[in-house]
Amino acid sequence: MTRTARRMFELLEPICLVTFFADECGEELAALGHPNYWSGYFASRAAPLGRVPAEVVHAAFYNFGPGEAARHIPKAWEKIPPEESLAARERGSAASVRRILGDLAETGGLVRAADLTTKAAVSASTAGRVMYAGMRTVPVPADPVARLWHSATMLREHRGDGHIAALVGARIGGIEAHVLSALAMGVYPAESFGRIHHLPKELLVAVMDGLRARGIVDAEGRFTDAGRELQRRIEELTDELAEEPYEALSAEELDELVAVLEPLSAKVRATQ
Repeated sequence: MTRTARRMFELLEPICLVTFFADECGEELAALGHPNYWSGYFASRAAPLGRVPAEVVHAAFYNFGPGEAARHIPKAWEKIPPEESLAARERGSAASVRRILGDLAETGGLVRAADLTTKAAVSASTAGRVMYAGMRTVPVPADPVARLWHSATMLREHRGDGHIAALVGARIGGIEAHVLSALAMGVYPAESFGRIHHLPKELLVAVMDGLRARGIVDAEGRFTDAGRELQRRIEELTDELAEEPYEALSAEELDELVAVLEPLSAKVRATQ
């Protein structure tokens, strides 16, 4: 089953990522009045949680630097209600998926992918899953393209909540997690990784020194054997904790879901 969770992540992640990389979502959020990318990002992704303070958003998102959430929350909601940012994210994301897929967006395979993905996405327990629980409160769209994106995003947040649990259990902080991910992807030095390279130099030095002190990276900032094994265990546990939604599908439905998702995911991935 762990292999199923990993395979579903590989197939669904490209569909989710249009939110962050395709133009339509950014254009929808900018049209509302968000002054920059990150204002729209924090406001729309945190919106299912309600008007929670920046400290809660920082905790739920986990992997941003100190003060990054507070630069946008609650300011982003002062003139733009959370539900409007959430709706704009959905409209823009669905529009980008539809544009990228072209004729595939009108096929029975996409409808079936949306149906099966939604069946999985609404089946899991919300216990201990803050971001997933927030997404579960949002109505599932009727339009198949929007429904596929929405349900894939629910599953992404479910997996993300489990990933945070795995990181906390391993005593790996949010910025440290980016270092581990960077090294696993072959990015060196890890501090140059796009998600953290902008952070204050003294903060990154402290993060790397802490990982060295724990034997996770060596003097050059590369994985030790222990660090590489730790990163592997975190990913393995993340996959295990992502299993539950797919237990709602029969073996036949899982095979069908893979088959209908593969051409859709490949088409989206080819554009990124």
